[in-house]
Amino acid sequence: MDLYDAMRTTPAVREFTDDPLPDEVLHRILDHARFAPSGGNRQGTRIVVVRDAATRARLAELNEPAVRRYVAQIGAGQSPWNPLEPPLPTPEEIAATPVPESFTRPVLTAAAVLVVLVDLDLVAATDQHLDRVGLVSGASVYPLVWNVLLAARAEGFGGTITTMAVAEEPAVLELLGVPGHYALAAVVPLGRPVREVTRLRRVEVGEFVTRERFDGEPFLTGALRRDRG
Repeated sequence: MDLYDAMRTTPAVREFTDDPLPDEVLHRILDHARFAPSGGNRQGTRIVVVRDAATRARLAELNEPAVRRYVAQIGAGQSPWNPLEPPLPTPEEIAATPVPESFTRPVLTAAAVLVVLVDLDLVAATDQHLDRVGLVSGASVYPLVWNVLLAARAEGFGGTITTMAVAEEPAVLELLGVPGHYALAAVVPLGRPVREVTRLRRVEVGEFVTRERFDGEPFLTGALRRDRG
């Protein structure tokens, strides 16, 4: 598959067929994905492949507290889980919010679930002292996760990056016997997609890229730039 085609047609897959994902294919996916960039080439990511039904059921349960807040905040007109404002719904309203099956089904129905962890001893978190939520540490793990999804696409499989279980990280680490100096980065269900997506909708480059400054002119070229001029 052409690289640009893969980049434009790799969706977030949440609905899977009953087809298995053989170990040989999954190993090939991970074998190619491992060449993602890593800060200092420290390669501090660990992945646990989970197929056991009971473990997956528990992972699905651990999604639920974060999903309740997510859904409740959307219902209140908020961007869910944003770090700049507290939830408008009360704790009682959040606790009473139903959990849509679509948030837990992928973990239960995927052919395999990857639990992605990062060794905090091996990340250079240069933003750790800023007065905001840390982001930089993700640079050492999420390129690998995206490579997994691209490689899965090449093999006829798909998946999605889920992070709801991260809110219950201590319970996930205990469930899988993970040492405490690891952080949970994502839970990635993988399987054969029910439907093939050939076109994704995204904003145009000029809508999120500017020249020289945040408030600079949109980054456009050729005819697009002349049309704006």
